Amino acid sequence: MTAPAVPAPEPPSEDSLAQSVPEPLSYRLKRRLLGPPLVTGRIQQEKLDNRTALGVLASDCVSSSAYGSEEILRVLVPVVGAAAFSLLMPVTGVIVLVLVLLTLCYRDVVTIYTRAGGSYVVARENFGPDVAQVAAVALLVDYVVTVAVQVSAGTNALISLAHLVGNGWTGVDHLQLPVSVGVVLILVYGNLRGLREAGRVFAVPAYLFMAAVALMLVVGLARWAFGDLPHADLHASGVVPLGTAGDGWLYGASLFMVLRAFANGGSSLTGLEAISNGISVFREPQGRNARSTLITMSCVLGVLVLGVSGLAHLTHAVPYTDGTPTVIAQEARLVFGGGPLGTAGLVLVQLATALILYTGANTPFTGFPYLASFVAEDRFLPRQLTRRGHRLAFSGGIITLAVVALALLLVTDANVDRLVALYAIGVFTAFTMAGAGLATYHVRRREPGRGWRIAVNATAAVVSAAVVLIFAVTKFTEGAWLVVVVFPLGVWALIRINREYRAEAAEVEALPPAGESDRPRRRRHVVCVLVDSFDPAVFHALRYAHELRPDEVRAVHVAVDAVRAQRLAARWEAARNTDVPLESVDCPDRRLERALTELAVRETADGHTALTLLIARRTYGTILGRLLHGGTAERIVRALDELPSVVVTILPYGIAGGGPERRPSTP
Repeated sequence: MTAPAVPAPEPPSEDSLAQSVPEPLSYRLKRRLLGPPLVTGRIQQEKLDNRTALGVLASDCVSSSAYGSEEILRVLVPVVGAAAFSLLMPVTGVIVLVLVLLTLCYRDVVTIYTRAGGSYVVARENFGPDVAQVAAVALLVDYVVTVAVQVSAGTNALISLAHLVGNGWTGVDHLQLPVSVGVVLILVYGNLRGLREAGRVFAVPAYLFMAAVALMLVVGLARWAFGDLPHADLHASGVVPLGTAGDGWLYGASLFMVLRAFANGGSSLTGLEAISNGISVFREPQGRNARSTLITMSCVLGVLVLGVSGLAHLTHAVPYTDGTPTVIAQEARLVFGGGPLGTAGLVLVQLATALILYTGANTPFTGFPYLASFVAEDRFLPRQLTRRGHRLAFSGGIITLAVVALALLLVTDANVDRLVALYAIGVFTAFTMAGAGLATYHVRRREPGRGWRIAVNATAAVVSAAVVLIFAVTKFTEGAWLVVVVFPLGVWALIRINREYRAEAAEVEALPPAGESDRPRRRRHVVCVLVDSFDPAVFHALRYAHELRPDEVRAVHVAVDAVRAQRLAARWEAARNTDVPLESVDCPDRRLERALTELAVRETADGHTALTLLIARRTYGTILGRLLHGGTAERIVRALDELPSVVVTILPYGIAGGGPERRPSTP
């Protein structure tokens, strides 16, 4: 008679698995804060359309128009006084010409190189990986400084609003640093939640700022046409000291000061590279979408820079020593006037300015992680930066950027003028590398119109290099020296990381070739369970040792304390739950690692024995428990790691924080 077939058990459902294997508290908190995890297959759904990408990636570039003109005036007004407003427009015109050159250059970049990295990729493909690290450091430094500058300028906009609406409030000035730090933390949280959600939120302020400044320009031009546009008070309390105009076409200003003003105003062009660095976030076809978005962004930036400088020329809005109220805030007050409607216009412009400056600080949180992951793929940064996090964002890059930017804010007290000294060197170095790399690219290829492309890119490289030199010289004592020092150190560090990775790869290549039999090379296997105390963790390790089915299982105690060793031996002898005898290894000099090393050498000296040292490590559910215990097992691993035929295995056993139903961990 045949026995009835027993049906195979059904596999457990996902819900039952989740209940039987509970998630740790850290993961549950992460899920609550950031939302459910996104699977890798969702990456394509995280791509941005052109309108959203313009809002996300152009915020940094477009928002710099809010302070570029002010930085020019901050140099010229103390030298030539009111004549600075006449020099402002020619300097702005030169900056716009540079914008046109760089737009043509980066249009070429996104057409040819359709992967994230921008000038880094251009330099790597045309000058080699080592030279490309100059561009990598330039961009990474620029991203860090951009976060600090943008949030500081955004807070300036809010404090300026408080000054103008609150009739000279001064109690808000001390909020500059804490508000800026708080905004950075909010940006980190938004980006850790994932790109699409950050994109939807951060795209709106860009369009709001464009609309608000456009309204201010239209109203200002209309009032100027009718002769009704007022002037600012150049002698108000708190404005920068006024110089005296001289004779000559520069009104007495030296060429050095005009060049310094031009370099300061060049901060208006920072962020132009963001689209090429973040091209991976565009939908297909990425090159065409990035190109059209770049041209749109440059046109908007050119209009805004000319418009803000033009209004400053007409209204004589002058910078203040402490940075507030800002030039653009004064323009809004003068253009819209007093009364409820004027105040509403001022509030609109200032809130829109603050929002886009804050969201402009979000652009590096898109570009920095992508660039860092790309450099890490080339093995010039730690490989951890290539890993996507809970919500498909490069979490390591986001957190690294935030930490360094927060440190910079604390050091500079979130002062925009001090930060600008660090600003343009990085980005214009990247512009130089992109222009020079593309000129080299076209020189090597026979293609129609290459002469025009070589001329444009080479000119962009020369002009950008000139801005770097001007900034390094004129701002050296104001903080630019730090960037000048950081650059070679940063390049050296990246090349050193790459050398380490290459040395590791060469060492692996030198190992015996794979393909040998996976059968054991030793005829005898001994498992020694390290016994420190009489507790369930040790007996869990003994059970696991038997499951390995070795030739011999032994329990070993290193007797650092003779009295304690005797007590443990007596308790072990009285135990009824094991038949494995306890061996004691004398260690009078308390060198635990040395005693175990000598034991391992003795056991494997015959050349036929393989030894596994099994360490039962208790794990603790509380932070205090983890601080009070641990470290010994890792030291033993390091001490025995180089011994042949010896394997050290750490077997975790949870004893705290899990409740009475908690089961020990199994490797």
